[in-house]
Formats: sequence, C-alpha cells, structure tokens
Amino acid sequence: MPRADNVNELPADLPVPVDDGACAHLQGMRVPAALASTGGRSVDLARLPGLTVVYVYPRTGRPDQELPTGWNAIPGARGCTPQSCAFRDHHQELREVGVGNLFGLSTQDTAYQREAVERLHLPFELLSDEKLEFARALKLPTFSVDGMTLIKRLTLIVRDGVIEQVFYPVFPPDASAGAVLEWCGSGQRDRKMQNFRTKRVAALRNAKK
Repeated sequence: MPRADNVNELPADLPVPVDDGACAHLQGMRVPAALASTGGRSVDLARLPGLTVVYVYPRTGRPDQELPTGWNAIPGARGCTPQSCAFRDHHQELREVGVGNLFGLSTQDTAYQREAVERLHLPFELLSDEKLEFARALKLPTFSVDGMTLIKRLTLIVRDGVIEQVFYPVFPPDASAGAVLEWCGSGQRDRKMQNFRTKRVAALRNAKK
C-alpha cells in the first residue's frame, strides 16, 4: 500500500540537527572492518587507495512502507532518499575532482539496500553495517527508533584508508553531495596550485645553476 507522503521529497518543517561534538574524534582515524556491498563483494575501505567518499545515513524508506514512529520529528533522520539521489546526480562530477570511490552506508541489510540501488538507479554501491561493527569501531553517533539502532547522518572523506574530513551534522540532506563536491574540488585546486609552485621553485633554482 502506498505511503501517505512522497519518499523523494523533504518536508519544509524538518527539525535541524545540531553539532553535539559526537564526530570530533574521527579526523585522522583509520577506517575499520570490511563491509558487505550491494555489488556482491566485501569492501575494505582501509585498503582503497586515493580519495573515497562514504555518506552514512540512517535508513532509506520505500514508497510502499510507512515511516518509523516520529521519524520526521527526529533531527537529521528524514532525507536518505533525496541524499542518495543527489549523490547519484553528482557522481560523475565527484569523479572529475578526484573521488575514486563513492559509497553509501547504513545499518540496513544488503537485500534491503539492493532494492534501493535498483529503484533509485544508483551508479555506486551501498555498504551494510548491519551488525554495527563499523559504527562501534569508530564510535559513530547512533539513535534508536522502533527497536532499530541507526547511525546518525554524516559523511566521511577518506584518503588512503584514513579519515581526512568529516561532515556532521548533515543538513539539508539533499545538499550533502554538493557540499562534498565543493570540498573535494577546492582540495584538488589547492593540490594543483601547490604542485605548480613546487615545480616553479625547482625551475627557478635550476635556472640559477
């Protein structure tokens, strides 16, 4: 039976999450635990070279299922589908600014996640932390509703297995991909400028010899 609202839209009156400091410890930590993927494989984020983006979300809904109890009143809970669609729409741009791997991550099982990948036409894999091993190892913030323990919405920028940047809290969810794209793009520009300066200095030194 179709649900009363639209899973693809964000209500205008959602409560805004506040930064409670729950992710202040993450920068510089190495990502743990291999996770099951909708791609039918196990993904070890610590072994992936280069830049990896992992957007962590509580749970995607389905058009035929009602929301968990009081979902819209929980700051930061609503908006997993619009967020995933935004990362889908910015996927190619993220690759162009150096993101080698993009994943979504939640505590839902792989079968549930696979339905979302197919329905939303996501060009990237979703990772399942069904047993909360990843969340506990990193001490990620969680909340409980209807007997489920879910991870609060956050985004990790990982370089060579180490967390370089954290976005938390994330609001509004559908602007998350744009914020990540801007951060990765500015970082790429900074690295290019630094490389240019390094080469320029070397060239000047060689010219004086």
